[in-house]
Amino acid sequence: MGDLRIEVDGAVATITLDRPDALNALTVPLKEELRSTFERLGSDGAVRAVVLTGAGRAFCAGQDLRERLQPDALPLEDEIRARYNPLIRAMRALPKPIVAAVNGVAAGAGAALAFACDLRIAAENASFVLAFGRVGLIPDSGATWLLPRLVGGAKAAELALLNEPLSATEAARIGLVARVVPTDVLIGEAQSLANRLAEGAPRAIALTKQALDGSWDADLETQLETEAELQGRAGATADHAEGIAAFLERRPPRFTGE
Repeated sequence: MGDLRIEVDGAVATITLDRPDALNALTVPLKEELRSTFERLGSDGAVRAVVLTGAGRAFCAGQDLRERLQPDALPLEDEIRARYNPLIRAMRALPKPIVAAVNGVAAGAGAALAFACDLRIAAENASFVLAFGRVGLIPDSGATWLLPRLVGGAKAAELALLNEPLSATEAARIGLVARVVPTDVLIGEAQSLANRLAEGAPRAIALTKQALDGSWDADLETQLETEAELQGRAGATADHAEGIAAFLERRPPRFTGE
């Protein structure tokens, strides 16, 4: 599939950005293929969790700046509206958990891709840097919305304004990544976590993602009502009945997504 590899093992799909010589920098074809992949996985009943990672020594270096110098390149705001925004929307709308396996630098829009995932695991040598200011731009691809909600406003401002790299260790300390692991076990750890997620009740996980996303802009009363409504939907599933039966019978549940 060109600059993107998709491998499915059981209920976990692993998406690998595959432009290692360019540090997996994002081109028009790669952005479009990545968005369509997330949209397709959303309707693939066999896949219950996704891992996103990069080939080689980088997770993703952000926009391929050489592409921006081409005479047919869209104006920046049009490119963002046409390709970056739909990609981030597709990731956040995916009713399945996404685990970012950050194997190296995640810069610019590449950092935003990691922020848009549900969980992040980082290799010891990984780092995050917004970098937009280094080329006279502002953070985009959802970074100004996602990052303050992940690490708080003060830290987000520091990262966005100073454009300094954030090490994997520091990212774990401030809660941006769930854990830091040796590079050689990163993919295995991420896939193990994705497999754990894939064993959960798919409808409940999708509704949990919906509730968490909505909570960022809701007051308490609104969120309490949202929880009640979504819980009603979860409680009507066959998976909820299976979960109760498994608890009473002291066995692991067998969730089917029904």
